[in-house]
Amino acid sequence: MIFLKRQLPLLITFVTGIVFAAQYYVPHPASEEMLTSVTKWLQIIGGFALILGVTSLFHIHAVKIRRKEPGWGYSFVLYAGMLGTIVIGLWGNGKEVTNGTMTAFGWIYNFMMVPLQGTMFAILAFFIASAAYRSFRARSREAAVLLAAAIIVMTGRVPLGEYLIPLSGDLTQWILNVLNASVRRAILIGISLGAVALSLKIIFGIERSYLGGGKE
Repeated sequence: MIFLKRQLPLLITFVTGIVFAAQYYVPHPASEEMLTSVTKWLQIIGGFALILGVTSLFHIHAVKIRRKEPGWGYSFVLYAGMLGTIVIGLWGNGKEVTNGTMTAFGWIYNFMMVPLQGTMFAILAFFIASAAYRSFRARSREAAVLLAAAIIVMTGRVPLGEYLIPLSGDLTQWILNVLNASVRRAILIGISLGAVALSLKIIFGIERSYLGGGKE
């Protein structure tokens, strides 16, 4: 029992990790078929995980509504919105347009979801501007370089700024395509190496936090 509890999950992780790491280097139809089958299973598991997440969300907000905790009205709105959207979506087979006519599900998406998303991003713009103001204050040479680059990019990305300073457009493209691209690639390479290192630690049983506990 102790072996099944502690070692069996590590053994399954080791075997599957090695098999699917080697799968990318085996150009055989059986290898591709195995990957396709596992991908389908992952989609099925993801569907059950979605159901579990929605159920958990319903339970948490149901407790808030029942106890009338602070902000329980928002939980009621979430409940009504989710249940109403699910019912209408199932009733309309998930279609936004039927016979050239917008369905109720499509109306909810286009006239409620889209405006709410736009409003949220519009509000976030003010927080981003505030954070940028605090971050770009030239308290050091690095901050001064960041401030200068930000001013050049913002000037070159709007028609008025490019009209007033014609050189800002070309300079902005150079910053984005050369400096920014090289830094972004370096970050992605670092993230990839970190992901490979973490994967190897998980495969070989060094990292066990995914089992719900620390290292043993």
